[in-house]
Amino acid sequence: MKKTLTALLLASAALLGPATAAERVVNVFNWSDYIDPKVLDDFTRETGVKVVYDTYDSNEILETRLLAGATGYDVVVPSATFLSREIAAGVLQPLDKSKLPNAKNLWPEISEMLQRYDPGGQYAVDYMWYTTGVAYNTAKIKERIGDKPITSWEQVLKPENLKKFADCGVYMIDSPEDIFSVTLNFLKLNPNSKNPDDIKRAEDYLAGLRRYVKKFHSSEYINALANGDICVAIGWSGDSFQARNRAREAGNGVDIAYVIPKEGALVTLDALAIPKDAPHPEEARLFIDYLMRPDVAARNTNATHFANGVGTSKPLVDPSIIGNDAIYPDDATMKRLFAVTAPDVALQRTITRAWTRVKTGR
Repeated sequence: MKKTLTALLLASAALLGPATAAERVVNVFNWSDYIDPKVLDDFTRETGVKVVYDTYDSNEILETRLLAGATGYDVVVPSATFLSREIAAGVLQPLDKSKLPNAKNLWPEISEMLQRYDPGGQYAVDYMWYTTGVAYNTAKIKERIGDKPITSWEQVLKPENLKKFADCGVYMIDSPEDIFSVTLNFLKLNPNSKNPDDIKRAEDYLAGLRRYVKKFHSSEYINALANGDICVAIGWSGDSFQARNRAREAGNGVDIAYVIPKEGALVTLDALAIPKDAPHPEEARLFIDYLMRPDVAARNTNATHFANGVGTSKPLVDPSIIGNDAIYPDDATMKRLFAVTAPDVALQRTITRAWTRVKTGR
């Protein structure tokens, strides 16, 4: 899921200084705002391995790098649908589980879900998982639709309803996988459809919403929500709660809510994997194993508000997070979630072109 280097990460890198030939290093490429920055410092203190940490905000950026080869990265964090395609392309190396003792801490149900994309769990372990739903500014929404909270996709995916929020600002994440699947589900079509005609129907429907969307971006909506610059975002659960917390820390009076709509939502898993050409595979395994420690996984969840894949970390997660059904859904909510699998290359091209037309309005 995300974004740009945080100030803390930059400070960390500055403190660690430039790498030398004698230093052990691990080069990490991850979504931004997706780790507790202090975890990186602690990993270096405990292991002597310096972390060089870069970020991206779309799966497409990561996949382009991987397919081009020679990325220079040791650890990457693809979403599960992209993971399956990257495994098939041969750009990832199998994990040596004998060198990952903390894999015993993984959440069995989440690991089983990930194996839909990585049969046998040979290439990856889950890092975080989350839903795609609706985040909104409670005061601005109340001004426009009264006391009714947002509970349904109908309130943001029907043109006549979305139009009500256009003046206060609407963002959508720049992710065709998320937005097309949510739209297909709303249109009562298979959210995992591989039929080009269904993709066209979703494209045409979204084209009717385009005029009301201020921007498509997979990270900027966090601060835009927190600052009160926009009032609605279709985005990821963890990001939405980060926006809520930033607003609270700023004391600016902005209150952000996040909802999994009653019709259901997409659930996504982000996985830790090692590129086939990783220059430091031993350090990569050391880093991945560290992230699977229950205390470390809990710290990352507490910092990011994303549910992690380490089941034994749950007692250590902040009660306000573990008890939040929008982050750790209860059984009833889980039944309303759906997952999608990777399209083939031809359909992916169709989806990419359709998404570009949606975003540009052409």
